[in-house]
Amino acid sequence: MVVAEGLGGEQVEGYHAVYRLMDAERRRCRLLWADARLATGPLRELVSLARRRGVPVELKEAHQLATASRTSSAQGVLAWADPLSAVPLEALLSSGAGSLLLVLDGVTDPGNLGSILRSAACAGAAGVVVGRHRSAPLNPAALKAAAGAAETLPIAQVPGVPSALAAIRGAGFWVVGLDPAAEDDLWASPLLDGNVALVLGSEGRGLSPLSRARCDALARIPMSEAARGVGSLNVAAACAVACFEVARRRSLPHSADHAR
Repeated sequence: MVVAEGLGGEQVEGYHAVYRLMDAERRRCRLLWADARLATGPLRELVSLARRRGVPVELKEAHQLATASRTSSAQGVLAWADPLSAVPLEALLSSGAGSLLLVLDGVTDPGNLGSILRSAACAGAAGVVVGRHRSAPLNPAALKAAAGAAETLPIAQVPGVPSALAAIRGAGFWVVGLDPAAEDDLWASPLLDGNVALVLGSEGRGLSPLSRARCDALARIPMSEAARGVGSLNVAAACAVACFEVARRRSLPHSADHAR
């Protein structure tokens, strides 16, 4: 039996992230701090939910929240919870026909990680795969950027991304790496209609050579002529565009079934 490992994420900040923590009930919330000035106003619904869930609530002064916060603005609320649990990669690979997976090959910025989780959840992805090493932590900044997506989106943590890509291909997924220098255009890719895993490289170097070699295809997001000199999209923006291209394709009737 594969034992799930902890991903971290014990401290949660920001209204939406904390609300989803308690609403999803995927893990135990142990304590909530709320700004005393906001507890009967903007935070009233959240405080009420916490109390209904049996979560201890402590009303604090703004400076106490600021001292404990690890982001630029906690929006008047902090929570502490049990760590998020990773799911086995095998669970994602059995998620059904037409599944979309995101594989992060060295994404190290927590804000990007959180934004990727949010886009993946909004586009209906089955889950996200991250490496155990050279990956952004699920810290308060990541959870806040995810706006609650980390509480519902399955996340698998793997020892090595290249070996995980081999397993994903073996399970019948097309593996498509996003690369701004690729010759093929993502819009024209025939591989997005069936089970597909989109691979996103690191903020600096992009896809690693080993991960690149495990991809069935590399594809770029087309850029306008006006974008010359600006560079490519950052990894979180590229993720959003690619995820919703997959979602758009699946909302259209088509005759060809490109499942492996």
